[in-house]
Amino acid sequence: MARVAIIGCKRIQDQLCIACEKCLKAIRKREGEFARYKDDDQLELVALGNCGDCPGLIMPKVTLMKEIAGTLQEDFDVIHLGTCVVKAKKTAKCPLDFEQVATLIRENLGKEVVVGTHNY
Repeated sequence: MARVAIIGCKRIQDQLCIACEKCLKAIRKREGEFARYKDDDQLELVALGNCGDCPGLIMPKVTLMKEIAGTLQEDFDVIHLGTCVVKAKKTAKCPLDFEQVATLIRENLGKEVVVGTHNY
């Protein structure tokens, strides 16, 4: 069973993509980057949040998400950086370096990072 957290772009969430409906659809249908879980009948979305805003406050935000998840005994295994984060990087000069963020999260929090959620 994979337990997933999704991190979206604070500036895009609920502006261009209302209520993260695209991510929720993709996770439910195992589409986009969630296709990797197509054989997992118990895929679970544990957390859905944002990056903490620019200029790159993602590490404190993800650390806090992990602490809260642990306190609630609802920890997650993998963090997906939402498609909105990918779009912000490509079109709006988002300061995140995906490789660096993935390395920091893996080394400091022991979590896998997947870049992207869906292709809608």
